Amino acid sequence: MSGGAESSRRTPVAGPGARSDDARRRIFKAYDIRGLYGKELDEDLAERIGRATAIHLKARSLLVSRDMRTSSESLADAVIRGVRSAGCDVLDAGLISTDANYFAIAFYRQSGGVQVTASHNPPEYNGFKISREEAIPMSYETGLAEIERLSLGPQPSAAKRQGRIMQKDIVPDWASHVLKFARGIAPLTVAIDAANGMAGKMLPPVLKHLPIRPHCLYFELDGTFPHHEANPLKPENLADLQEVVRATKADLGAAYDGDADRCILVDETGAPVPSDLLTALFAGHLLRRHGPSAIVYDIRSSRVVAEEIRKYGGTPIRERVGHSFMKAALRRHNAIMGGELSGHFYWRENFFADSGVIAMIEALNIISETGQPLSRLLQPLRRYHATGEINFDVEDKAAKIEEIARAFSDGKQDRLDGLTVEYDRWWFNIRPSNTEPKLRLNLEAETAELMEAKKAEVIRVIRA
Repeated sequence: MSGGAESSRRTPVAGPGARSDDARRRIFKAYDIRGLYGKELDEDLAERIGRATAIHLKARSLLVSRDMRTSSESLADAVIRGVRSAGCDVLDAGLISTDANYFAIAFYRQSGGVQVTASHNPPEYNGFKISREEAIPMSYETGLAEIERLSLGPQPSAAKRQGRIMQKDIVPDWASHVLKFARGIAPLTVAIDAANGMAGKMLPPVLKHLPIRPHCLYFELDGTFPHHEANPLKPENLADLQEVVRATKADLGAAYDGDADRCILVDETGAPVPSDLLTALFAGHLLRRHGPSAIVYDIRSSRVVAEEIRKYGGTPIRERVGHSFMKAALRRHNAIMGGELSGHFYWRENFFADSGVIAMIEALNIISETGQPLSRLLQPLRRYHATGEINFDVEDKAAKIEEIARAFSDGKQDRLDGLTVEYDRWWFNIRPSNTEPKLRLNLEAETAELMEAKKAEVIRVIRA
């Protein structure tokens, strides 16, 4: 699930009861439904959400699946009860990753689907990720607001015919699908950290068909995440993987989040690979192989991404942060791929959906094809110096953004996602969090010295 993807949203509708309603409102986010299990969401609300999803989509059949969290099975059962009570059939895929949920919705031609997951959040959280037909994502602006209204409002009588349920193991079909992306992979050594998340179930059926030597960390499913958080964006959660990469002299390391739709790579030296540089690397190889195409990247990405896309004859498409925006742009431009700084990679041949497993396979393809270590492949792309994302507590976010816009009015500005200001040798983006009183800053410059100086300059305005 997308980390940090936000947009404006309307005030939620009133629901059944003051205190519980306030808690229930909070779980309807910009791109999913997520909150504290037992406090903000429970089985009753899950059943309502299942019913509302079937009604809103006028669905004939919905795919329902779940991750390994301790509350996921009971919540999935409740979603299924709600869907069936609306007269809609259920394809119950059981315990699978979120990217496999997307695959199954499209591959089996479902009317949509629900994945029970809280992605990379701590174990006390859970939630729901809802898609339309063809795995088209549902955001607050494109359906979740209506799901909220239907869920929290008066509940309709059960349909005359209860929907049927069919269990299906979709893993073999999914594994065959992702293996189609593998091309002449060499017998490389790969360290993989599943973080006790869904990669621990989904990867073995894929790995056994690849000629690699895997070193597997934390493949046991455990929704309490006993070793570390299932969030590979936090550097401390990569420490064990980096140690294994160095100890085994691995060619590549891959770290997955809890629902395994996102992957962060580590090169053969143990250094984390920035996902925007990986997008640039993938872009060059895909364009050389397939010819001119659009490639989508998020507004936080390095300038090197657009430069590499143009270098190989592609069309760079800059887009807002968030999987619903990215997927819509991919479909609109028939783009061959897309990449976000958060580690989500999207593929046209994967129903325009994201897949961390395919990203790992594509990296193995490139290392095998070139015979070069990943660090050397990335070196020419390290042309700029970035701050990474920095968060600031700001109460009046809109006013502060306007203040920043005035302070840097001599730069080229756009408002695609927050505020982006561009200069010849540096640029920055500042965007508001939808759920917290925070602003998020990303800044990049031609030299480390210029980056540090401009970072300090922008921060002074933010903190003024």
